Amino acid sequence: MIDATPDPTTLDDHAFAVWAAEAAGEVLLRVRAESGLEGKELKDAGDAAAQELLARLLAEHRPDDAVLSEEATDDKARLSADRVWIIDPLDGTREFSEPPRDDWAVHVALWEASAGGDGLTAGAVAQPALGETFNTGAPGAVPARTSTRPRIAVSRTRPPAFVEALAAEIDAELVPMGSAGVKVMSVVRDLADAYVHAGGQYQWDNAAPVAVARAAGLHCSRVDGSPLVYNEDDTSLPDLIVCRPELAEQIIDFVKRHGTD
Repeated sequence: MIDATPDPTTLDDHAFAVWAAEAAGEVLLRVRAESGLEGKELKDAGDAAAQELLARLLAEHRPDDAVLSEEATDDKARLSADRVWIIDPLDGTREFSEPPRDDWAVHVALWEASAGGDGLTAGAVAQPALGETFNTGAPGAVPARTSTRPRIAVSRTRPPAFVEALAAEIDAELVPMGSAGVKVMSVVRDLADAYVHAGGQYQWDNAAPVAVARAAGLHCSRVDGSPLVYNEDDTSLPDLIVCRPELAEQIIDFVKRHGTD
């Protein structure tokens, strides 16, 4: 069991992100196992429980920082804040509501105004049902590629048509799976070689996964190759590529030639 009251002075931002994500994951596993709920009621209960815990931990241990969460009203004070936690308390509610699926996650990321690039300085993606947390504090290196054909992670319910066309052009295999965070982590874990998405996401959907993937040495960008930018007024961040560096140019070139329609 994770200590519910750690000494915040002992946790750097990387460790705090891990601890908070895992604490939320424990709550979600209890809701899933003990609530007796199903379907939408289970989804809603999970969202609410994880949001309540993460909001409380951030207020207690990072009281001077702003927060952007999928499950809370957007406080625009974050736009002038030096530090903003970008969180998704439960990424993959559909998969969460279908025990024993493990392809759902908790996202906790830190954005800092003083940082360069995308501004993300710490992040953790917990997959509680898998018993794993991937993070920027100990990102490791992406394993050597084990497949002969590129593998592209896609939605198990609605893979984009342009990704199917991309796969045909580069002779790639499509690998269906659940939440956005799980798809990005599949590239970190060498279960896939790329995740290419267009058609609607928000900053909380990919901030923590991108932080972890970038720390592991993967390419992360918009589908046209432009940088990902966080803590923007508009929370929409509809498209991204996370892939092994050697595939980036090929994928971006395809999108520039064919678009994403």
